[in-house]
Amino acid sequence: MRGQLIKRYFITGLLIWVPLAITFWVLSLIVGALDQSLRLLPQAIHPERLVGFAIPGAGAVLTLAMIFLTGLLAANFIGQKLVGWWEKLLARIPVVNSVYNSVKQVSDTIFAPNGNAFRKAVLVNYPHQDSLTIAFLTGSPGGDVVNHLTGEYVSVYVPTTPNPTSGFFLMLPAAKVIELEMTVDEALKYIISMGVVAPPPHTRVITNT
Repeated sequence: MRGQLIKRYFITGLLIWVPLAITFWVLSLIVGALDQSLRLLPQAIHPERLVGFAIPGAGAVLTLAMIFLTGLLAANFIGQKLVGWWEKLLARIPVVNSVYNSVKQVSDTIFAPNGNAFRKAVLVNYPHQDSLTIAFLTGSPGGDVVNHLTGEYVSVYVPTTPNPTSGFFLMLPAAKVIELEMTVDEALKYIISMGVVAPPPHTRVITNT
């Protein structure tokens, strides 16, 4: 009996400390990566030189400030002209041009306020007909691909678990894609936890006509 209590208390302690430890570890990695922006500052105005000791997170604040100021400048007429000039300059560099345009198209699609990428969680048959997995609707097929498809198709991204940053891009018939009453955040938690953290059930309202 005492052994079961000790085991129970130990597991309870793990359930409290493990998420906290992982959260702080991830945050430290992010802050450490953002702190690299301090290398852009001249040594004369480096925070460590000014105050005499390193300030954790100073680079993160600098990075956020740079992003905000960039967006502020790019929102006006002069900023838009500068961005256009910069993109024309990159277009003259063959390899850089292809990489930059690809990344920009993806980022514009994902981060645009009116974009539809990763705005809907769906259920699809994958990797075979007898199994189901959660995917994210990313749009519709385009280019020459459309000429080889019969009927209505949609593009979906099937993430891997527990790392959803890698996955598979599929084009499936729209009739075989089931839209879920689940937010993208709920779906991501479900995937990352390998099905342990299930989203709350949604009750479908059936109306008689």
